[in-house]
Amino acid sequence: MTGPASPPAGQSDPLVAEFLDYVRYERGLSANTVTAYGRDLARFGAWLEAGGTPPSAATSAQVRAYFSGPGGDGASSSVARRTAAVRAFYAYLVREGVREDDPSALLRTPKRPQDLPRVLSVEEMERILAAVVPTGPLGQRDLAALELLYGCGLRVSELLGLRDGDVDLEGGLVRCVGKGDKERVVPMGSAAAKAVSRYVSDGRRTLLKGRRRPELILNARGRPLTRQGVDYILRRVLRRADMLGAASAHTFRHSFATHLLAAGADLRSVQEMLGHANVATTQLYTHVTVDHLREVFLETHPRARRRRGDDD
Repeated sequence: MTGPASPPAGQSDPLVAEFLDYVRYERGLSANTVTAYGRDLARFGAWLEAGGTPPSAATSAQVRAYFSGPGGDGASSSVARRTAAVRAFYAYLVREGVREDDPSALLRTPKRPQDLPRVLSVEEMERILAAVVPTGPLGQRDLAALELLYGCGLRVSELLGLRDGDVDLEGGLVRCVGKGDKERVVPMGSAAAKAVSRYVSDGRRTLLKGRRRPELILNARGRPLTRQGVDYILRRVLRRADMLGAASAHTFRHSFATHLLAAGADLRSVQEMLGHANVATTQLYTHVTVDHLREVFLETHPRARRRRGDDD
């Protein structure tokens, strides 16, 4: 008869397991984040335990040594996540009275390079949406899904999380649940409303075949569409538009924000529509509006207005 399985290397410290339960159930972090924290702390714990120290008893010198060595290897985003996991762990121990000091207090999160989001032009977006063949239940679904991604700036997870009652076709509004289970309401334009209305009244009913499901976006079997299903739909449409590889579902969200800002929408409104907690995240999209701002400046400032013949 075999005994209980031993914990994985780096997770023999029960306080690590308690911390992971805390961030999962008390702080409500996503399953992916909790898994990543567990993996990072297991790696940190394995390094410490090679020298006979459990993670809960690490010193400041040991924490610094780890991040000067294996903990500091790899992409800056990975190092930043490891740093966040270790800092959150020790903050939890201090808060619970397990430790009086925080050995990670002097850690600094590495600055991550700010990659500019890939954005499609309005013409490119129109070309992609025009490549959808909106006939039959699946074609109607494809157009409704892509119109919602671009027309409302939804994340894929938000699109797939929509229920049939979350779309107000008369009011032109979509209610979705974003990161951190935060709910927001986003306006829906006429193109998206038309596509969703047709899908709901015809294609979705056909896919359901008399059954009842709360999910709005369904697959060919009448079950909830998956992220892989969205990727498949988009690849097929991009291939028809001769733009394969030119965009991802998230590119639709980037393009939504950028096109709004370029047309004069204020940053705070776009922040609300995207569901960003910090306006600094939304500011990332302003990079492509510089040409638009320059055009407005040249046309309106009294010392910069173009005079007739300037371009001749």
